[in-house]
This record gives sequence, C-alpha cells and structure tokens, in this order.
Amino acid sequence: MARLEPEFTRRNTKIIGLSVDPVDNHARWVKDIEETQGATVNYPMIGDPELHIAKLYNMLPADENGNAEGRSAANNATVRSVFIIGPDKKIKLTLTYPMTTGRNFDEILRVLDSIQLTAQYKVATPVNWRDGDDVIIVPAVSDDDAKNLFPQGWKTLKPYLRLTRQPGK
Repeated sequence: MARLEPEFTRRNTKIIGLSVDPVDNHARWVKDIEETQGATVNYPMIGDPELHIAKLYNMLPADENGNAEGRSAANNATVRSVFIIGPDKKIKLTLTYPMTTGRNFDEILRVLDSIQLTAQYKVATPVNWRDGDDVIIVPAVSDDDAKNLFPQGWKTLKPYLRLTRQPGK
C-alpha cells in the first residue's frame, strides 16, 4: 500500500490501515515496511487491540473471545480485509484474503476506477474491464437518452447490452 499510495492520491482516495495490534506496534511495522519494501507509510493506521472495529465490520465473528494480545498469525485474519468506502460513507467493496494469499492491489485500483466512473456516468464496466476499455450503457438508459449521453454512438449486442467508448477518454 505504501508504494501505491500515489495511485490512490491521484484518484482522490484516502488510505487508512487497521490492525488488531496496539498503536505502539505500528512504529515497528513502518520501519519493517521501509526496510523490506522500500516505501514510507504516510497514511494513518488504526490500532484495534480490543477487536471492536474488526467485529463491527464482520472481519471477526462477534462472539470471538479475547483481544489482540496472544493472538497468532493463524487467527489474525482480520488484517486481510480491504474495504472501499464511498464519499457517501457506504461500503462499495469488501475483499477478505486468506492469510496465504497476497492482496491484489491492481484489482483494487481497477475496482476503484470502475466505482468512480460508474458513479459519474450511466455506465457499467464489463468483466476484466480496465481504464480506457469500452463500457456498457446501463439498461435503464433508453436509446433516445443514450443518443444525448453517448453522441459517439454504441454497438448493440443485445437490447440490454450496448457497448460504448469510456466517457471522458
């Protein structure tokens, strides 16, 4: 995340880290990240040693016993969740990765680009869409309205599936 922070900033997106460790441990993490990844952490990290936030957001079962002290990597999967929260304060994406699988921040940036695009225009992004690819005109937009919204035209595959160039590109 630290290395990719400029990509999130470019998208007007703030990063916040959450750990089930006390805040005092974060200073050691920052040094570890700088040493092993060559990147500086410039975003806030929230400590949740009592697991209140982790349980509130269903990263841990509400009936999970104890706090962060004495927990091991095997039961600290809470730090493996990623949330994208929109300007409306609603969760737009939740991903939880197994401890054995690294997070795919390229995918997270792809989803963020899609969320921002589809919030601005009446389009949806197809499977494996990347910024700059064609998009789908949402079915709620009539052909008459689409003529005004997408004057460059579109390709109709099915009445509900109309592809057009990505707006703003």
